[in-house]
Amino acid sequence: MAATGSQPAGTGTGTGYESGHRIGIDLGGTKTEGILLDRQGNQLARYRVPTLKGDYDGSVRTIRDLVARLEEGMPAGGKATVGLGIPGAISPATGLVKNANSTWLIGRDFTRDLTQALARPVRIENDANCLAVSEATDGAGAGCGVVFAAILGTGCGAGIVVHGRVLGGRNAIAGEWGHNPLPWPTDAERPGPACYCGKHGCLENYVSGPAVAADHFAATGERLDAATILTRAADPSGAPSGYAGCKATADRLVGRLARGLAAVANLLDPDVIVLGGGLSNAELLYERLPAAMQPWAFSDRLDTPVRRARHGDSSGVRGAAWLWRPGEMPEG
Repeated sequence: MAATGSQPAGTGTGTGYESGHRIGIDLGGTKTEGILLDRQGNQLARYRVPTLKGDYDGSVRTIRDLVARLEEGMPAGGKATVGLGIPGAISPATGLVKNANSTWLIGRDFTRDLTQALARPVRIENDANCLAVSEATDGAGAGCGVVFAAILGTGCGAGIVVHGRVLGGRNAIAGEWGHNPLPWPTDAERPGPACYCGKHGCLENYVSGPAVAADHFAATGERLDAATILTRAADPSGAPSGYAGCKATADRLVGRLARGLAAVANLLDPDVIVLGGGLSNAELLYERLPAAMQPWAFSDRLDTPVRRARHGDSSGVRGAAWLWRPGEMPEG
């Protein structure tokens, strides 16, 4: 599995990495999570802290402090490899962060700064790629040849694993599903909301958590987060006064996701689609999406399964830890 920001690896003899411990960090839009795995991949520790939005130096300090906290339980003198998932990518052309919805990272040399802060090499990958490799390894996509894994959270991205390897692409943009336009838009959906990328109508601005909340507010005048909307939409007895509005918002989300995922099926035809991120906890997506995708697919039959990430909120951070493969250690 190729990883952006990789450093030479070897035996690591005498460098403190001999225990085979691995740390994964998932830098999200609202939280930053860290996990410590042993040589066998067992979780030893896991912590979450709020993401310091808009604060680049604060993000570096947060990751440094998380790594130090995770290593407290290791043998004296031991060091863990560190892999990091970010909501963006490292540009092969410049080595700087690009395409991040955490916009304060854009244009920064994150690999260099974290390597200095942690005093060790760091591997950085797109967070959706981390989700994809985790789920393809021993999650909802285990045993599948081609896995498409989408994050539906603060933003909307995706990763692709083909026969166990992440498909990064020549320009490190493979899987940037959220910055394609919403397929087959209705007149009411054109030109679509403005996106931080400078365009209008990106899929991220229809199917991410904040987009669902904004869509619901525009339709009803009611301010609710996406999780609450989908919970109420699934249970008419729980909030009868708001059920109709929440159901309508959920219907629009399912329709838009179905079009977006059908376009993926038409292009990639994956063996499985795995959903992660906060919205992936909504059971109604798995009940309704397969049938809703069928009319938009260029096939007489579409039987692509849509599954919830088996490792849930831990999947991305586990994948980040696995950016260093078992037995692989930095030289320094």
